[in-house]
Amino acid sequence: MKKRKDLHKPKRRKKWLWITLTVILLIGVGVAVYVYSIYHNVKSTVDNEIHESVTGIDREITEKKVEAKEPLNVLLLGVDEREGDRGRSDTMIVMTLDPANERMQMVSIPRDTRTQIAGKGIEDKINHAYAFGGSDMSVNTVENFLDIELDYYLRMNMEGLGQLVNAVGGISVHNDFAFDYSGKSFSEGEINLKGEEALAWVRMRYDDPQGDAGRNERQRQVIQGIIDKGANMNAVGKINEVMNVLGNNVATNMKFEDMRNLVTNYRAARKDISTYQMTGQGTRIDNIYYLQVPQSEVEKAHEMITEVSSS
Repeated sequence: MKKRKDLHKPKRRKKWLWITLTVILLIGVGVAVYVYSIYHNVKSTVDNEIHESVTGIDREITEKKVEAKEPLNVLLLGVDEREGDRGRSDTMIVMTLDPANERMQMVSIPRDTRTQIAGKGIEDKINHAYAFGGSDMSVNTVENFLDIELDYYLRMNMEGLGQLVNAVGGISVHNDFAFDYSGKSFSEGEINLKGEEALAWVRMRYDDPQGDAGRNERQRQVIQGIIDKGANMNAVGKINEVMNVLGNNVATNMKFEDMRNLVTNYRAARKDISTYQMTGQGTRIDNIYYLQVPQSEVEKAHEMITEVSSS
């Protein structure tokens, strides 16, 4: 006797196939919506909360450089802002990105450097430019001091630096000597830092044998640590946390498309990072401490930056 064919089997298979496809489609739509919401949140934060234009930078020239993938100069300002006080730029670093040769250079300008304050007509500490005229005056003063052309600037409140370290899950740095500061202890060698620890680590200055130069080197290490950790973050959900920190603590003349272009076309610059600390001679004028940076040192920093920029 012949076995009766199961006439319902093809229908059952077809039914499960459609259920499976529907589930996959719903998951795909859900992921797409989530990714779009993150994209929208990032774009909105950058363009509406972080973006702050400055008159001292010609945006059209910068856009042409980005399109041609030419080296870019970015001024990094670390500011200790307090309630009712704009604060001063305690950290000033000119970061040059060279995608063709896959290198990044960071030149630190000491905060006490005595120079002409652009638009003010006086000589004062270079970090006072921010107190006098905000990011615009800082950009113009650094350009005049080093005789260079800046393409972007990025200003961060130092409190936000610690929050950003937490947002990327902490960083690793090399500590040259053991010390205690602000209730925190730091051993010599490779150490892992969370937010408050990172902030204390970069703020210590007076017990450092190199003084301000030592502190600037630690600041550069933290910046590099954040860049490296952020570039390798796998957790998509971390992006919103990072953007919340940036939205509350950062200002830049970059727009979202600028950042996207830098991530796409300038990412390789992280492969080779070099740093330089400008030096000078401490002196007192009218009982105020200044760092007199010789013209030879200014010319050296200028050549370092323009050599990368013209490569």
